[in-house]
Amino acid sequence: MSLAKKILSDIPAVHEACVKTTGLTLSGEAQHLEYLLSDIGIPAPPVLKSEDLTMDVSLKRIVSGLDLHHQLLQEIKELLTSSEELNLLLADIRDLSAQVHKMQELAQIPSTVSQNAAFAALSPRLSSDYLIRVAAHLSLQQLRSFTQDVFRSLRHISASN
Repeated sequence: MSLAKKILSDIPAVHEACVKTTGLTLSGEAQHLEYLLSDIGIPAPPVLKSEDLTMDVSLKRIVSGLDLHHQLLQEIKELLTSSEELNLLLADIRDLSAQVHKMQELAQIPSTVSQNAAFAALSPRLSSDYLIRVAAHLSLQQLRSFTQDVFRSLRHISASN
């Protein structure tokens, strides 16, 4: 849970370092950009909000969602001027994924290979600096929401065991 908290606390600094476009703030509602999610091709993460999820389903979805965001941000990182903040966030996402894999091992839950490898590369659709920054903005917003769900799921799992 501490790694999830760290990721949540690091997202604003990463956003500030990578998204230097006026009007794209984490606190602002960017609903006018929602249509770009599908145009750019940013896939939605797995849903974690149901309290009815079993521990194994929750952990598999957490790993899948973390892998998805790692892939998205890694691809965006290649298109941006490299940012130390983004590198640190990617390392934290990798570490949290590794911790969840360890939880799966301890609970004797078979870990599955993420199926996100099938999502189409973003870079062909990111033809301008603005679209790259919008993709970074939308990906970080989505990561923040997903990580909040991860934190709640991990808290629920620890409370039920």
